[in-house]
Amino acid sequence: MSTSIRAATPKTGIPGLIENWRSDLPAGFLVFLIALPLSLGIAMASGFPPMAGIISAIVGGVVVSRLNGSFVTINGPAAGLIVVLVDAVQSLGQGDAMAGYRYTLAAIVIASVLQVFLGLFKAGKLSAFFPISVVHGMLAAIGIIIMGKQIHTLLGVKPQAESLLGAIAEIPHSLVNLNPEVAFIGFSGLLLLVAWTFFKKPALKMIPAPLLVVLTGLGLGQYFDLDHVHRYLFLPETEILPHHVFTIGPAFLVAVPENFWSGFYFPDFSKIATIEFWISVVAICLVGSLESLLSAAAVDKLDVYKRNSKLNKDLTAVGIGNLICGLIGGLPMIAEIVRSSANVNNGAKTGWANFFHGLFLLIFVALFPKLIHEIPLASLAALLVYTGFRLASPKEFAKTISIGWDNFAVFAATIVGVLATDLLIGVAIGITVELLIHIARGLKIRQILSSAYHVRRTNENTYHIEVSGAAVFSNIIGLKSLAVSLPERKTVYFDLSESELIDHTVMEFIHHFAEEYNQADGQCKIVGLEYHRPYSNHRLAARRKVI
Repeated sequence: MSTSIRAATPKTGIPGLIENWRSDLPAGFLVFLIALPLSLGIAMASGFPPMAGIISAIVGGVVVSRLNGSFVTINGPAAGLIVVLVDAVQSLGQGDAMAGYRYTLAAIVIASVLQVFLGLFKAGKLSAFFPISVVHGMLAAIGIIIMGKQIHTLLGVKPQAESLLGAIAEIPHSLVNLNPEVAFIGFSGLLLLVAWTFFKKPALKMIPAPLLVVLTGLGLGQYFDLDHVHRYLFLPETEILPHHVFTIGPAFLVAVPENFWSGFYFPDFSKIATIEFWISVVAICLVGSLESLLSAAAVDKLDVYKRNSKLNKDLTAVGIGNLICGLIGGLPMIAEIVRSSANVNNGAKTGWANFFHGLFLLIFVALFPKLIHEIPLASLAALLVYTGFRLASPKEFAKTISIGWDNFAVFAATIVGVLATDLLIGVAIGITVELLIHIARGLKIRQILSSAYHVRRTNENTYHIEVSGAAVFSNIIGLKSLAVSLPERKTVYFDLSESELIDHTVMEFIHHFAEEYNQADGQCKIVGLEYHRPYSNHRLAARRKVI
C-alpha cells in the first residue's frame, strides 16, 4: 500500500462519522433505496413475510455495521439464501407455512451461534476450501432456481407443480395463461432493468434501477387498480402465511402489517431434535458463511482505499446479527455484494454508510407501511428474475468454458447436483467431481489436504514462495497463510517449477495476489510455469508439470 493511500485512509468509529458523514449519509440513502425492494422480494421468495427482509437489513445496518471488520460492505438479505430458506420452511413446516417459518427462525438462531464460533475460532479462511468452479456453479444453480420460481409470480400465475423441475417445466403454460395486467407490470420492470444497463451518463446512473422499477410498478398498480381486484388468486398456500400475520390485502400486492411492531415473530425450537432441523442449520450456516466471506473479500477489491476486511471479525458480527434476526423474525444476512458495489460507487468511505442505510429503512417502514403495501409483487419478481439471470447468465457459462472443459465439468456437475437434489449435496457433488479429475491427473491421496509450501528469504527485500507437490483447492489454505504473512513493498517470487499439479483455484489466487501486491508498491512475479502444460489456453487454467 502506498504512502499516499495510507495518508488518505478514512478514520473509523465516531471520528470517522464526524469526518465522513457528508459522503456516507447520501451513499447510505441511495443504498436504502435499492435495499428496500430487494429485501421485500427476497423475503417473499424465501417463504418469509415481507417484513422479515426489512428486519434483516435494519439489523445488518444499525447493529452489524458497528461490530464488523469490513469498511464499505452492506449487510442484509441475499438471493443466495433463498433456496436454503425455502427448503427449510417447506421441510420443517410440512405444509404449514407459519409453523415452517417459526421453525426456520429457530434454525437461524442455532446456525448463527455456529457462525459466531466460526469467527471467534478464526475459521474465516475455510472459505478457501471450496473450489472456485463449485462456488460459481452453486451461484448459477441458485440463479436458475430463482428464475424458475419467480417467473410465475412475474406473470401473475399460480404454478401447479410443487417441485422445482416441475415449476420450470410449467413456465410455457404460465406464459400462455398469464395475467395481462400483472405480466405487463412485471415485464415493464424487467425491461427497465435491462435498459438501465445501457445508460452511461453518471447523472442517470445515480438513480437506482430497483427504485425505478418499484415506482413504475406503483404507478401501474394504481392504474390497473390492483388494490381492489384479483384478491387472493395466485400465490401458492405455502407462500402465504395466515391472514392475521399481515394486513388483509390483494394477492398481487405486498402485504405488510400496519403496525411496525406486528412484524416481529419468535422462533419455535420444538423440532430441534429432528434431522431435518439440523440439515437446515448446517445449510444456513455453511451457505451463509461462505457467501458472506466471499462477498466481503470481493468488496475489498472495490474499495478505493484498498483496505482489507478482517474476515473472522466480519463473520462473528454477521453471526451476531443473524442471531438477533432469528430471535425477532428476520431473514439471515450476509455481506451483500450488489448493494456494497452501489455503496462504493456512490462515494461511501466507512461503515457508517451501512449504518445509515439501515437507519433509513427503519424510519421508512415505521412511518410509511401503507406505501410498501402498494408495491406490486410482479415488480419485486422482476428484480429477482433479473438477479437470477445475472447469477446464471450465458456469460458465466462462456467464462467457465474458456478456462477449460475440466472447469466447466465441475461447474455443470454442481448445477445439476443442486437442481436435482439440494444445495449441500450439489456442492458436495461438485467437490467430488473436482477431486476425481485431479486424481485422474496424478493427485495423490495424501496430497489432498497437504502440500509443500515454503518461504525462502534470499536477502533483506526478496522472498521466494516455493511450491512443490500438488497445489489444489483443498490444500490452498497453507499457501494463502504464507502469502498474506509476507511484509509489504518487497520483492516476492512464486516459484512453481517443482509443483506437479496446479489447479484453477490456486492459479487464480496466485495471479490475483500478484496483481494486488504490485498495485501496493511491491513486486511480485510468477516463475516456473514454463515447466508445465496448461489444460487450456487461458492464463488461469489448471496445469501439470511435463519436464
